[in-house]
Amino acid sequence: MTGLSVLLLGIGLGLRHATDADHVVVVSALVQREPGVWRAARIAALWGLGHTVAFLGLGLLVVLAGVHFPSAFEHAAELLVATMLITFGLWHLLRNRKQVATLPSRNAAGSCARPVLIGIVHGMAGSAGIALLAATTIASRPLAATYLGLFGVGTVLGMVVLTAVMSRPISWTMRREGLSRQGMTILAALLSMMLGAVVLVRVLSGGGAP
Repeated sequence: MTGLSVLLLGIGLGLRHATDADHVVVVSALVQREPGVWRAARIAALWGLGHTVAFLGLGLLVVLAGVHFPSAFEHAAELLVATMLITFGLWHLLRNRKQVATLPSRNAAGSCARPVLIGIVHGMAGSAGIALLAATTIASRPLAATYLGLFGVGTVLGMVVLTAVMSRPISWTMRREGLSRQGMTILAALLSMMLGAVVLVRVLSGGGAP
């Protein structure tokens, strides 16, 4: 593969990575608290920031420093993702029940920190494997490092675009009172918990995260 094809592949795989089910479910739930295209894009960008920090931090250690993470690390990271998905779903559901009879309040610090922390957890899972693949298939270390960087950029761009598109129907539904709004919130919470349970079962059975 040429250098240009490697770089294009990095962006392309990053864009595809943004559409992974666990990413979409969590970010779509977060967007319910931040109606509007620009606020949704901000949530996605913050998630992407956390994801890229964790992904590049681990990936560059593999590519540039030759660090080899044990399989137990990947296993623990995937278990952390599963736990996070289940916990986040429960939190989203309980928070919605508490706000049924009260006006929703916004916590600026929390609304910024939450997507970043979730992105970091997501970025840890699978990062070492992707970096190891880059290190073993791309002869040039600088090119491999650039590939990882573009993968991260592609992930951020993909998530921002996808979230901006999703935000319109989500915002429309969340502005409506009654069953539509409650149904959207409950669906997002249940999907997060169900996906977390699926990941947990697969990891514990030795299959890894989906």
